[in-house]
Amino acid sequence: MTVPNTPPDPSRAAADATAGTAADAPVDRAPAAAANPYGAPPAYGPPPGLEFAPVRKADPRASLRRLLPEFQVGAIMVLVCLLLGLAMAGLWVWLAPKVPLVVDGNRILYGDPEGEQRAGADSVFVLIGLGLGILTALGAFLVTRRRGGGIAVAVGLTVGGLLASLGAWGLGRWLGPSRDLVAQARKVGDGGHFSADLDLGAYGAVLVWPMAAMVVLLALSAAFGKREEDPPPYWAGPYGLPAATGGAPGAGGPPTVAGGAPVDQPHPVDRPGGVEQPLHGAQAHPVEQPFDGRKP
Repeated sequence: MTVPNTPPDPSRAAADATAGTAADAPVDRAPAAAANPYGAPPAYGPPPGLEFAPVRKADPRASLRRLLPEFQVGAIMVLVCLLLGLAMAGLWVWLAPKVPLVVDGNRILYGDPEGEQRAGADSVFVLIGLGLGILTALGAFLVTRRRGGGIAVAVGLTVGGLLASLGAWGLGRWLGPSRDLVAQARKVGDGGHFSADLDLGAYGAVLVWPMAAMVVLLALSAAFGKREEDPPPYWAGPYGLPAATGGAPGAGGPPTVAGGAPVDQPHPVDRPGGVEQPLHGAQAHPVEQPFDGRKP
């Protein structure tokens, strides 16, 4: 209530005029429409002001440079196996039993019809391949143990052992007795003896060397190979953080790890009532009171 004939407040009159002008002004912008839940999702992209670095394409030459040491190791394994294949051929020709033949008129007969010389030749080839497979696998493991082996060692031993076995088979046939039995019979004459050509009856014998090398290499790698470090135990904290360290005596706070994060502490035993109440003064060390027979 105001006194009659009181002049109006100038500041209040100016505020009322400004509010009326804003209410009467036309609205140029339509109200924002509600978001359509079934509309297309917004386009994904980096937030404003953030730019990603361009993706660099892998250099094929760099990849080849990284694989070059592996190729070198594999090539060395193959070369060593091929050289040992020459020795295998010589041992096979020397140790394999010969099949005796005899000339009887115009016929060539077995000197020992019930002999097992053919099977013996296959067995000798298998035993030589088995020994060389174990030898090459052991040598390859000892040489490449420091670098941790690798797929190139296994592949080199497999390919080299197979090629060496095939080469020893062909070279042994060439170094052994001639395959021309008629020429041999004419050379020795009627009643003469000579040996049949050296050959494999079991073609699977050429796989003994690479299979033995692979088995021995895998066994040595599993038993004595280079191993990765075991991860820290679960109570030592996450990777890259040291184990929890206790707080300083008298600090009044729980132990923390690097970075200030507190370490979980075992929950104290709850008191009756569900609230842990500290004991102070006489409650912490109660004193026995004499009983005088009266009720408290």
